[in-house]
Amino acid sequence: MKIVVAPDSFKESLTAMEAATQIEAGILAAMPTAKVVKLPAADGGEGTTQTLVDATGGRFIEITACDPLGRPNQAKFALLGDGKTAVVEMAEASGLHLVAPEQRNPLNTCSFGTGELIKAALDCGIDTLLLGLGGSATNDGGAGMVKALGAKLLDADGNHISSGGAALAALSSIDLSGIDKRLQQIDIQVACDVDNPLCGATGASAIFGPQKGATEAMVQQLDSALAHFGRCIEQQLNIDVINNAGAGAAGGMGAGAIAFLKATLRPGVDLVLDAIALDSYLADADLVITGEGRLDAQSVHGKTPIGVAKRAKQFNLPVIAIAGSLKEDAKVLSEHGLDAMFACVPAPMSFELVKLGAAENLKQTATNVIRVWSLAQKLEFN
Repeated sequence: MKIVVAPDSFKESLTAMEAATQIEAGILAAMPTAKVVKLPAADGGEGTTQTLVDATGGRFIEITACDPLGRPNQAKFALLGDGKTAVVEMAEASGLHLVAPEQRNPLNTCSFGTGELIKAALDCGIDTLLLGLGGSATNDGGAGMVKALGAKLLDADGNHISSGGAALAALSSIDLSGIDKRLQQIDIQVACDVDNPLCGATGASAIFGPQKGATEAMVQQLDSALAHFGRCIEQQLNIDVINNAGAGAAGGMGAGAIAFLKATLRPGVDLVLDAIALDSYLADADLVITGEGRLDAQSVHGKTPIGVAKRAKQFNLPVIAIAGSLKEDAKVLSEHGLDAMFACVPAPMSFELVKLGAAENLKQTATNVIRVWSLAQKLEFN
């Protein structure tokens, strides 16, 4: 019996690897002869890089990079186990958590540090770059990032435009002659789970600007600046980013990744599941177990258990999910590939107690799942 175990993290309780380890222990307690393949997974959100490092035997590399306000900051990226794939999370150098609430102003914050991380990753001789968006403090369309990679963004007088989202309004010409040539030699994929356009009522500034410190007046200024930025890109690079779904992700970084990195925007869960080569392990599997902290109707929108289930169903495999809790509306997930769902929290309790007992409760639930599974197999064959 080969069982593939591919859970996400259980937020604030267990990392994806820790969850996979406990599920494995529970399986083996009930079925010692089972062959268990642990593949910690993620959906592109918080903890994705750690999960990929754990799943592939990779490592972190730390550098000094600019934070959103241009201050030196220790930031890291990951080199995965193949030695040729790097993972950069935008939030590491350009994250909102790096800026105190009273200092948050997307007119000024800049993504330069993300470009520095990408450059450091290129120095490792990679052939694939996975870029995670989200959690950014910036609204500069990736302008800071591309400047760190050697591009020139110039005003009408031929001077470099300043940093920040507001400065995009002064852009007159884009000079990519000095951009790092190694970018053309690698595959760049961006984990992007939003389809917001660059501008307008559902664009980067209107939807994400306020959480980064933008007032209503700032939102209008930023939206106008991004629209100008988009027009410059279309006129000079012949790339339409204004109408591209996902271009508004992370303060317009989606647009910058498309225009300057020639990147492909992909759902985060698909990017991760490809990176851990899930399909190759499913081909001869008998059962798949996945899970995360909570399952509800929103899980269909790019969450790990549904992503895993979709892949498993391509191989006609049964899929069981274990979660910390199941909301009542989670029953709809049975229509999206989950054949059975189990909650592992045994009784009403505080979240502090949930965290303390998370490992043991997950292990015990996995044991019970396998006992039921084994019983079902016997009944079926008899």
